[in-house]
Amino acid sequence: MITNTAQPLHSPYRSRTVVPIPALQDNYIWRIGAGPAFVVVDPGQAQPVLDSLQASGGSLAAILVTHHHHDHVDGIPELVAHWPSARVIGPADCAAKGVREAVGHGDVVEIPEAGLSLQVVATPGHTQDHLSYFCPQLPEHPHPALFCGDTLFLAGCGRVFDGTLEQHFDSLGRLSTLPHDTQVYAAHEYTVTNLHFARQAEPDNERIAQRLQDALLLRAQGQSTLPGQLDEELATNPFLRSHLPALARHLPGGALPEGTSAFEVFVALRQWRNGFRPPAIN
Repeated sequence: MITNTAQPLHSPYRSRTVVPIPALQDNYIWRIGAGPAFVVVDPGQAQPVLDSLQASGGSLAAILVTHHHHDHVDGIPELVAHWPSARVIGPADCAAKGVREAVGHGDVVEIPEAGLSLQVVATPGHTQDHLSYFCPQLPEHPHPALFCGDTLFLAGCGRVFDGTLEQHFDSLGRLSTLPHDTQVYAAHEYTVTNLHFARQAEPDNERIAQRLQDALLLRAQGQSTLPGQLDEELATNPFLRSHLPALARHLPGGALPEGTSAFEVFVALRQWRNGFRPPAIN
């Protein structure tokens, strides 16, 4: 049990331009912009977005969709009913979910009302249709930003549903080449569980241990652990480190043989993570 005696913390990468809107059990809908026009990413519920925009006195310029799962799209119809002119941008396969503008890898999305220019990155694996959105520069934000849905989590990655492990491995490799100061805005608050897993996967990595303590304190204070930063992911996220020998040493059932490929280690890590349960917190 953590005794909270410190001053309230925030993620060191928190920005006033990008605000987390908690939704459902552990989702974040990201609100982007300094107002009065905003963009939201993956609205699995409408009411939290309506409340957030009402409190800010803003309007909805656009919705960005990363993939078709219900916890990322179910709020679209109600939001569009409130703002009929709002653009709904996402994968072509999400037309039935409300997407009006289909985009794909390499496209650039311009939303001038919110001062945004976003590059579309195909990141299949979690689903076949998954997209991420990379913004080299946000208004009043000193770093690039990545809105990556369920492809990359802080210290983890998404399960594979209708995509493939090969796709997911390649997608994470693509994201890992972005600028290292990129702020990572994932769609779920899974950080503590992911870091417990990372400690098992790489027990000698002291940066993981420190990051876990920081995340536990943030959660104990009711704070979000997001966003993170890509260089921190490259140093602590086992799914971005499967090319390192250390990640083949502590797998259930024993170490993999020398010469095992990074992809094979990634597959073993993902299978282990699928059944992993963190220690109970008293």
